[in-house]
Amino acid sequence: MIRVLLVDDQPLIRSGFRALLDLEDDIEVVAEAADGQESLTLAREHLPDVALVDIQMPVLDGIETTRRIAADPNLAAMHVVILTNYGLDEYVFAALRAGAAGFLVKDILPEDFLYAVRVAARGDALLSPSITRKLINTYVTQPQSTSIGTGLEGLTNREREAVALVAHGLSNGQIADRMVISPTTAKTHINRAMAKLHARDRAQLVILAYESGLVAPRGSC
Repeated sequence: MIRVLLVDDQPLIRSGFRALLDLEDDIEVVAEAADGQESLTLAREHLPDVALVDIQMPVLDGIETTRRIAADPNLAAMHVVILTNYGLDEYVFAALRAGAAGFLVKDILPEDFLYAVRVAARGDALLSPSITRKLINTYVTQPQSTSIGTGLEGLTNREREAVALVAHGLSNGQIADRMVISPTTAKTHINRAMAKLHARDRAQLVILAYESGLVAPRGSC
């Protein structure tokens, strides 16, 4: 059973998501919170698999909520999915850097919403290749930082290759084909790279690849 925490200051939004999730046999909404501070208390109490967190809330916004969840060792297994009305913007990038597993726009189709919850709960890449490409295309217009990524020298050549392919928007299967290895081995390379770089998920891995200079944005050369 996938345990979900809903965090949004709008009761109507929460009730809409809850109604959708309650129809699924394998998903259970264990708690609802109206702000980030309340969500931290409920997260520690219920230990959900997935927290769906609105990015703009009173008391404690989604970015700071995500940062505190990521810093809490008792919540290490919880995956934060950011909810936004605006798609990719500066707030979403900040949330991904803070440790969010990915993001969902609130007008997402119901079937895509449910799929994303299940993917996040598995700990797999929430960002599909198409969304990753959108992330990359938007990222190249953002100011870049050189403060992250000094740990890349700790990666093996194959791990660096796998990370670069993730940053180009390839799925695990496509990475396996490109590297002429099995999908399981591709996933192992990616997971080891994430562990070495202290990246919580694939979304952070993409950002690290660009911020470290491992991958150069198209048109930057």
